[in-house]
Amino acid sequence: MTAYPIRLLVTGTLAASVALCAGATAAPAAASPAAPGTAIPTLQQQTRTNLTQAVRGEAFANASYTLFAAQAQREGRPAVADLFRKAAAVELGEHFTQEAALSGLVGGNEANLTDAITGEGYESTTMYPTFARQAKAAGDTAAADLFTEIAKDEATHQAAYKAALTALRSGKGAIPAPPAVSPVTVTAGQPKVTSAQTRANLDTAMHGEALAHAKYALYAQHAQQSGNPALARLFTAVSNVELQEHFSGEAALAGTVRTTSRNLATAIAGETYESKTMYPTFARQAKAAGDTAAATLFQHNATDEADHARSFQTARKGLG
Repeated sequence: MTAYPIRLLVTGTLAASVALCAGATAAPAAASPAAPGTAIPTLQQQTRTNLTQAVRGEAFANASYTLFAAQAQREGRPAVADLFRKAAAVELGEHFTQEAALSGLVGGNEANLTDAITGEGYESTTMYPTFARQAKAAGDTAAADLFTEIAKDEATHQAAYKAALTALRSGKGAIPAPPAVSPVTVTAGQPKVTSAQTRANLDTAMHGEALAHAKYALYAQHAQQSGNPALARLFTAVSNVELQEHFSGEAALAGTVRTTSRNLATAIAGETYESKTMYPTFARQAKAAGDTAAATLFQHNATDEADHARSFQTARKGLG
């Protein structure tokens, strides 16, 4: 899915996500992060570009559906909440994970830390300070304050990752303790910002936070599998901050969560686009480029998204 924010709570490895969605859709088992040195298929540039778009969309859908599930639960619609949770699990535990494996997103612990340091540095020094200034200038003070607060958080995350990388490379010192998580509850409501620029920045930020959440979850899984539980705990905790605090706080300002009926309509539109347009296009392009594994995966995901769209349509008709 492409156009909505939310994330699956990371309490263990992504295998738990896959287990959660058992019976929701027939799909290949979720791929594990590639071990360092594992050969990654050589892909054409267009296929790589499409994979980048796809993983961002899947991470965003996972995050959005998680919030939609919580809203359905609050409205006393447990069956719809379960449907959203299962779809969220497929988006993260299968689609995102398999696309990440194909693109070689996960490397060794040092490479993963270096990537995280770069991302957190950009967000803390460039992206969020810019968004904060623009929001303040537009009169969206709540957004300006949130962007400023998140920039500080990301700087803290970067410092922790740098310390972890130093400890890993030198064999001296300890991996920093994981940060505490203060979840933000997102209830149905209208957008709390007025500027088109702020709305666009919130959308960019939420996509980035959803991607960081999903990516760090895979990094945590790799760290655990490679015998570094302390690093796994750090990645997991930061992943949860990105989702439960940053993404959720931004979603509250953006008015991402509406009534369950409206949320289902949003999900149907996104799943329909992915199943009928995005993934079939990606599959054709990958096949033409000779990237057969990517073509097969894209086509499989198109089928899954069509199943999700039908399930959501059925659920919306049953709301009464």
